[in-house]
Parts: sequence; C-alpha cells; structure tokens
Amino acid sequence: MPLSAPNASLQPSARPRLVLASNSPRRRQLLLDMGLAYEVRLREVDESFPPQLVRAEVAEYLAAHKAAAYAPDLAPDELVITADTIVCLDDAVLNKPADAAEAVQMLQRLQGRAHEVYTGVCLLHGDGRRVVFSDQTRVYFRPLSLAEIEHYVATYSPLDKAGAYGAQDWIGMVAVTRLEGSYFNVMGLPVHRVWEELEKLGAVGVG
Repeated sequence: MPLSAPNASLQPSARPRLVLASNSPRRRQLLLDMGLAYEVRLREVDESFPPQLVRAEVAEYLAAHKAAAYAPDLAPDELVITADTIVCLDDAVLNKPADAAEAVQMLQRLQGRAHEVYTGVCLLHGDGRRVVFSDQTRVYFRPLSLAEIEHYVATYSPLDKAGAYGAQDWIGMVAVTRLEGSYFNVMGLPVHRVWEELEKLGAVGVG
C-alpha cells in the first residue's frame, strides 16, 4: 500500500524506494510529515529477545530482528525501515500489555515515577547496507489515581502501545509533566536520527 507525501514527486528516482515494516499509525504519519513516500509491508515476526539484553539493547535487537525477516524479499533498490519501542522502568521492560488488566497494572507501576522510552530502528538497504541505532527519552509521570488509570484504559486504546500508554493522547496531556529527549521518540520513531541516517544512505535530501 504505497503512501505518498505531498512533495513525494520531488524525490530523485535514484534514491531507494522506502518500505515501512510497521503497522503503527503513528510511525506512518511521522514519515508522511517528514515528506517521505513509502510502501507499507507487514508480516508476523517473533518479538521475543534474549534475556541477557537490557534497555537499548532490547530495542535495537528487535528492530534488527524484524528487518532480517524482510531481507530475502527486498529488491536492490529498496530500503526497509523497522522499529521497536519499549518502556523501561528501572531494568524491567514493559512491552505491550496483553489485556486491560495488565494495562492498568503497568500504569500503576509508572504513575508518580520517571521511566525511559527506547526506540530501536534498523535501516536495511537492498544492497546489504544496514544501520541499527536507538534513541532514549526520559518521561516523568505525575501521580495518577486508580480512577484516572481505569478511565484511560477503558476509553482509549493502550493495548497496542509499549508501557500501555501513548504520549500523544489523553494520558500524555494530563499525566506527563516533563520529557528529557525527543517527544517523537516516545511516539515511536526518533525522526531526527532517522532523517540523518537516511541522508547518509542517500535515501532522502532536499534541493
């Protein structure tokens, strides 16, 4: 399903065709807002990781693991973008909750605390070039009541989000008091670093 930004026709044909391997509407919109045209491809990929990995290592491993699943079908003139976002409270990884009850439990653990959000990204070119990196943002939550947490879980859609919350929706507006790092990284893609690395690969540019 090709998605085009308004200025997509300005991109030189010599640049690789971008493929986004993500079902996240937030990542799709961020790439469009960057002025990039891309195709979405989806497939099931195991999201387990070796237990000895911690924090940024987990996010980078998962992004690279996802990219490897697309490598066999990648054309020489294509570049696939994969990403994985995790929430870390101390050394515990809070991934997507399995159900509403687990979402409530996760948010109870986060309330009144600071935690880290890591997004790992892998850029895999069809010619074999690969870049793996991650970005970190520290997020501060004010204390939340159980009623506020249950309202959020019942009203919004936290089950597809790491840590059971989205910084761009209601809970981000009423509970996140401070960020240290990129807001877009918390949304699911460190766009500043993505642009920088795509530029090095000759996949984007202006003028």
